[in-house]
Amino acid sequence: MTPPLDELLGNSHVLSLPMRTKFRGITTREVMLFRGPAGWGEFSPFTEYDDQESSAWLRAGIEAAWDGPPAPYRERVRVNATVPAVTADEVPAILARYPGVDTAKVKVAEKGQTLADDIARVRAVRALVPRVRVDANGGWTVEQAVAALTALIEDGPLEYAEQPCASVPELVEVRTRLPGVRIAADESIRRAEDPLRVVRAGGADVAVLKVAPLGGMRALLELAGELGEYGVPVVVSSALDSAVGIASGLAAAAAIPKLEFACGLGTGSLFVSDVCPSQEMVDGTLAGGAVEPDPARLAALAAPADRVEWWHDRVRRCHPLVKPAK
Repeated sequence: MTPPLDELLGNSHVLSLPMRTKFRGITTREVMLFRGPAGWGEFSPFTEYDDQESSAWLRAGIEAAWDGPPAPYRERVRVNATVPAVTADEVPAILARYPGVDTAKVKVAEKGQTLADDIARVRAVRALVPRVRVDANGGWTVEQAVAALTALIEDGPLEYAEQPCASVPELVEVRTRLPGVRIAADESIRRAEDPLRVVRAGGADVAVLKVAPLGGMRALLELAGELGEYGVPVVVSSALDSAVGIASGLAAAAAIPKLEFACGLGTGSLFVSDVCPSQEMVDGTLAGGAVEPDPARLAALAAPADRVEWWHDRVRRCHPLVKPAK
């Protein structure tokens, strides 16, 4: 059941989280948090997303705050480091924020950069972390993807290449032409009418799942089960969430019976400041469990009044579009 609009807005905070490095084209991440009977939820679709797509994010936040997490299989979740599209000499400082990790996801195909930049960045990561995966966010054509991935594996294997191209047919072609590189689908699942289409078409070896875009922890678990029937393992990842959203990601990952890959839930280190102190990473893992935002941080990170009203208006539009949980 969707809670009343005034109850959502009356217990909400709109925050502006400064980032250490530009990531996904932004240097400040805006999020709305709200408190419900089961704890805290987050609503933070990226500003360019339309109301229909954003309503799934609202549903996910409501689930966290009103229903709470599913039962876990494990207490801690193995996570990967996330390396933005920085220069190679900046890589060691970024990886130092992820003690004990054995896997790193490296952003590639950044606008304004070259393949040489990507190769240098990946090479710098390889020198420090044994397992490397890359994420192009759909930024390559098929020919660019084949050329880039062929160059990137000259120094060693990739665990997988995430969303090298934007469309499902392109992913199928890249996967066919590069049988030695596993392909992971992200946008082709979370932004698709039919999230299983890319798998049925033969375009993915791995599925990257995110709680908020899929409409909640339980929706993610249901999709993970369906993907498992196709033999496709999943990686639970962050949608550049605050600590509240990360808690939902960790809860979902902890509730998956078999978790083969490190999850992309260590992105809290990308923020200069978050809504609560950073959780200690132990041997490359993070613990599940509820988080409680610090009131002083909520006040210090509060967004300007005009942005608060912008987010409130967004919730007013999305609220009627929230689909009930199955």
